[in-house]
Amino acid sequence: MTTATATKTYLPTCGMREAFKFLVLGMISEMPRKSLPAIARNVGLANAQSLHHFLQLSRWQVEQFRARRLELTKQLIGKRSIILCIDETGDKKAGKTTDYVAKQYIGNLGKTENGIVSVNAYAVVDNITYPLLFKIFKPRTRLQPGDVYKTKPQLAVEILQELQLWQFQIQLVLTDSLYGECGDVIHVLDRLKLPFIVAIRSNHGVLMPQGQKVRYNRWRAYTQALSHRPPETRYIREIIFGKVRSHRYYEISKTSNPTTNPLETWFIMTNLPKSWQLELGKRYSLRGWIEYGFKQVKNELGWADFRVTDYISIERWWEVVLSAYLLVSWLVSIDFQNQSRTHTNHTISTSTSTISFQSHPCWEAGTTWKSALNNLRLLIRPFIFWCLLESWLHVFPIPGLKRGFFKLMAYINNFRASPTTYAQIA
Repeated sequence: MTTATATKTYLPTCGMREAFKFLVLGMISEMPRKSLPAIARNVGLANAQSLHHFLQLSRWQVEQFRARRLELTKQLIGKRSIILCIDETGDKKAGKTTDYVAKQYIGNLGKTENGIVSVNAYAVVDNITYPLLFKIFKPRTRLQPGDVYKTKPQLAVEILQELQLWQFQIQLVLTDSLYGECGDVIHVLDRLKLPFIVAIRSNHGVLMPQGQKVRYNRWRAYTQALSHRPPETRYIREIIFGKVRSHRYYEISKTSNPTTNPLETWFIMTNLPKSWQLELGKRYSLRGWIEYGFKQVKNELGWADFRVTDYISIERWWEVVLSAYLLVSWLVSIDFQNQSRTHTNHTISTSTSTISFQSHPCWEAGTTWKSALNNLRLLIRPFIFWCLLESWLHVFPIPGLKRGFFKLMAYINNFRASPTTYAQIA
């Protein structure tokens, strides 16, 4: 990883490549709110003009930008197959000046609010998440000239078709009941021959010939691993509507008597064979984990912190956020690889010794997304601090302070999590 060069701070303008670099640095940084003026201050720009220009006026094409990000994602994943999660996310936004903001249901808030909503797709590979695609939901009341109204399931169908064109190897698709209850989504999954586990409502309807009955098979116990708690026993049973079909239906519960607590009962539909029964609950639980994880990513990287109102600029902002997301996911994947090695690449040689970055008292040895983000923040912290302090040296010159900062940043610019993979990504 290389932080921005600190030899020229407080520049009035910067090029597109530098603006992108500064935006990513700002999104990774520890700022609680990622506004453009705050990012500009933290990366040593005199004002946010260059960053505004990058988002609103520069001529780069978001489609080409997204294509490059997906190419890098495919390089990281290699030939491994992915578990694909599709979900919507929403954020409150005040007023009506921002494109496609309307009073609508915000899933992560669990209620109707004035806000903006998008349908998002993520890949899970070896317990690491990678952002893939997003599509903005355009409410009927906020359509602009040339817009065509599309439901969230229709946007999900478009995402599935685009990912097929990208030739991602999809081993399983997970969605919530909004998409599981949509015939068009299920039809596309069947046509593309994609294995899926989707949530359905408890009153999900299935057509049956007259005289056939619904049968409930016996409960079977399985162990569900939990991230921050001990594993727990859960139960699953198949529901057969008349006869066994290509789509199978299951009920999952935390108890073998779900009537005692119906709120802890889920219903799913899948096209996987019966031999998968005890794995279904474990696999579907990934969807909730991803949904929770993306909520944290949004908060950490500033997904909803944009202060622009036109969707072209919002789309660009989101693409930069997903680029920062990918950078962190890349470091997580490298850390996982390093766990299986007998040495670490997190070292540099100085004139007197070999120093490990992991010697820093705040360096996190974990292999989670958040630990990778925290380590990246440690790496860019000297650059951020220099940008904030440099103007004071014009007021109170302190001999050697600038030289010391630059020497520290030179050390950090030698950081390589994995030389081979870094060369591929760079």
